[in-house]
Amino acid sequence: MVFARGRGLRMPTPEEAPVGRDALAYAVPERHTVLGTPLQGPCPEGFEVAGFALGCFWGGERAFWRTPGVWTTLTGFQGGFTPHPVDDEVRTGLTGHAETVRVVFDPAKVAYARLLRLFWESHDPTQGFRQGNDVGTHVRSIVFAHTPAQRAAAEESRRRYQQDLSAAGYGAITTEILDAGDHPFYPAQALHQQYLDKNPWGYCGAGGTGVELSELPKAARGAA
Repeated sequence: MVFARGRGLRMPTPEEAPVGRDALAYAVPERHTVLGTPLQGPCPEGFEVAGFALGCFWGGERAFWRTPGVWTTLTGFQGGFTPHPVDDEVRTGLTGHAETVRVVFDPAKVAYARLLRLFWESHDPTQGFRQGNDVGTHVRSIVFAHTPAQRAAAEESRRRYQQDLSAAGYGAITTEILDAGDHPFYPAQALHQQYLDKNPWGYCGAGGTGVELSELPKAARGAA
């Protein structure tokens, strides 16, 4: 098995991953080009962090920054082995990272369940190492839970969305739900931050199944 785009795919082992580096190899912009907020904090007290990998992070990030109650968004790499990877390494599949959108939100204005709905409906979570024309381990589907409540809500939403998708003729969801604390997040280069704001007609691989997530139970709707 190999990792290159368009061939047989599998997750690498830690031994196969590039050794990486001790620090970021590039500078990250200070502020969000649309929201004007700090990309890496500090954020207001009481705000929360969520993490979503749903294919190419350009389109995913735009969907989240357009959501009222989202304070800032940041693209990056998460879920792999190589410390402080660069984009070219991630795209080989060898680092094990997925393209991820980090979302900082005000739970008083937008519930975590609303972000989960946006996540599920903005991509096809049944495609494994693929999203549309994008192929590779780096475009796999993951929810990075930052709290036990987020994990519980994500697991319940996955169960419910599987029912919705199965009823519509789709296969099994391949989305992982991982604890963010076990998987360091590494910000992407300036090029990839708010890419579709700087390049409005740029490539966007985001696209859902057209299947809506059925309403979550009250307890899950309030989890953040």
